[in-house]
Amino acid sequence: MNHEAPLSPLPLPHLADARPRVMSAAQLRTHGVSAADAGAHCLPGGPWQQLLPGVWLLHPGPPTSEERLHGALLYAGRPPVRQARAVPAQPQAGEPHAPYADAMITGLAALALHRFASAPPLLSLDRVDVLVPRTRRLRSVGFTRLVRSPAMPTTQQIAGFPVAPVPRALADAVAQLADAGAVRRLLTEAVRGGHCEPLAVVRELRNARLLSLPHVVDAVDSLLAEGRAIAEDRLYRMVAEHGLPAPLWNVDLRLPGGPHLGGVDAYWPDQAVAVQLDTRVPRQGLRHDDALWSEYARKRELLERLGITVVHLGAQKLRDALDQQATVVRTALMASHDRDPAAYVVVLPR
Repeated sequence: MNHEAPLSPLPLPHLADARPRVMSAAQLRTHGVSAADAGAHCLPGGPWQQLLPGVWLLHPGPPTSEERLHGALLYAGRPPVRQARAVPAQPQAGEPHAPYADAMITGLAALALHRFASAPPLLSLDRVDVLVPRTRRLRSVGFTRLVRSPAMPTTQQIAGFPVAPVPRALADAVAQLADAGAVRRLLTEAVRGGHCEPLAVVRELRNARLLSLPHVVDAVDSLLAEGRAIAEDRLYRMVAEHGLPAPLWNVDLRLPGGPHLGGVDAYWPDQAVAVQLDTRVPRQGLRHDDALWSEYARKRELLERLGITVVHLGAQKLRDALDQQATVVRTALMASHDRDPAAYVVVLPR
């Protein structure tokens, strides 16, 4: 062989220890394996098999759940043909997700990776949903279902896989589910398990135009009730853990012989300080959101005209910054000594 003769492919046994045992055509080329060589290894009785177009499984047995995820991502993340020929896709140092480009696992598979107890096990899924940019020119094939998006969310890395955040994964999962019970269990676990707040979930469901479906509407109602209960529990814990004076919980305020002023979640009559949990979740667009905010603003303005300080606490801030929210309430209670006395109001259980 002279110096102009092409190099022979590297011996294939060097791929026996490759992990994961799934490779794209571009990755195989970097190991000296041509498409023809890969095809020859996939003949009946051969040591390999073609998992998806342009993706090979380097053993003859059934793929594991991890291999299915890797295969789906390699298929969905491969560059266009011209780009693939010019610059072979391969992992970069320190970038384990480089071969997947901007593709990410979503739907039920993503929720399983996020450790949702109500999501089916990975191996039981007939399809693996992969989120890709809307411009990606590929089609769903085999066990891989492509979900196209005009705007890609920020990916999260779980067990080496790029995964969609919980709210987006939920929306993509719900889009494929008709079982009201399954939808309700997933949405409830998202909030109860501390994965995300109801607002983020409802926003994604609204963007996906799923809020008009009856079984989704029922599940969202359960989601909001769960989110409200969790926010109330955090408020109780904040008062107890930070040594705040015990308020009157869940009360209605009225002027003596006059109109109803509105309900509040906690009220300190001696300091004339009220706490209102902000658990608004718009579901019908901006006009509905404006109406909700107007109602909150009207109540706050009315109470403050009577000398009552209203503190709005958001559900997410109670989750992420409980100490800070306790300081806000404590400051309002201490400042009551510097204010004029509030109007007398009747306090009734709600």
